[in-house]
Amino acid sequence: MKLYATSIPQALPSWATVISNDAGLIEVEINDEDPGFHSIIEELSTEIQPGVIGVKASDLCLVLSIEMVDTTEKN
Repeated sequence: MKLYATSIPQALPSWATVISNDAGLIEVEINDEDPGFHSIIEELSTEIQPGVIGVKASDLCLVLSIEMVDTTEKN
């Protein structure tokens, strides 16, 4: 899984790796098979829609101190 961010902390968990940092857009790859990642996902799991259990990307980024790229902004 990949996340695209505008800022990240200096130290990321072992399951998160910066792939590229080009012009302020940081690409972070998440090893979703890592047990540490699964632990965080279990803690953050909630009902995001009626009958659908999952994790909001915004909640994951908050825990990691990552500022995601806002794809809802229009120029």
